[in-house]
Amino acid sequence: MLSVLYRGPLASCNYGCAYCPFAKRRDTRDQLADDRNAWRRFVGWALRQDRPLGVLVTPWGEALVRRWYQDGLAELSHRLAKVAAQTNLSGDLAWVARVNPATLALWCTYHPHWTSEDAFVAQCARLADAGIRHSVGVVGQRDHADAAVSLRARLPADTYVWINAVKALAYTAEERAFWTAIDPLFDLNTHRYPSRGRACGAGERAISVDGDGTMRRCHFIDAPIGNIYDDDWAAALQPRACTQLDCHCHIGYVHLDELRLDQVFGDGILERIPVSGARRLPLYSPVG
Repeated sequence: MLSVLYRGPLASCNYGCAYCPFAKRRDTRDQLADDRNAWRRFVGWALRQDRPLGVLVTPWGEALVRRWYQDGLAELSHRLAKVAAQTNLSGDLAWVARVNPATLALWCTYHPHWTSEDAFVAQCARLADAGIRHSVGVVGQRDHADAAVSLRARLPADTYVWINAVKALAYTAEERAFWTAIDPLFDLNTHRYPSRGRACGAGERAISVDGDGTMRRCHFIDAPIGNIYDDDWAAALQPRACTQLDCHCHIGYVHLDELRLDQVFGDGILERIPVSGARRLPLYSPVG
């Protein structure tokens, strides 16, 4: 399966988290129309492919409050091997009644300063009732600690709750133990993995695509490798060594071959859902 990480021009969000590098723009009507047209074009392309595809929508803003993303994901879920999206879970979830729950999954982030715990947990329950697989997470800010504990306690035990480590924070041993008690895989997200010259599936097993179809190996390497709307786009899929000094984001480092994170996430890499009972494997040493 080829994993396609789609990020169109959408950059607006109904939240305004101070720690978020995204969603600092309010899209105009014309900008929203451009995003809608780009997404619809991408959906049409994905539906025409004769190879197994997995799509993860990784927007700069919040996509799932927009009807065109809801419609597109519902349509893709009935044709593709895997469809997933990152979301703050604030939008109306009536649309999930139209999806194939065997292929759709959501990567949901709880922002305690912008929604109530009751509202967020209720949205998770709606997903569960609809049979939609989902992971849930919180940014590992120190002022989110109590909210993270409470959220973990209220969600079903089999719902994976991840913690996004704030790389700028020098977590103490006690803090690391605290976050690991919530997310057994927390340590995975605390490293800046040396990646330059290392083998990576980005550009071969996974690509990132923007609104005009430009293909890149991943979101973190600017150099294009082709365009999905060209007839020969698939010729660009080939093994490559990483050109970045390091990699510290889940959607990037999960494709580093030496980390072997397929053993941790199985087929749940796109939606950030580990295999049942997964724990941190002793595959990486930060001094190695």
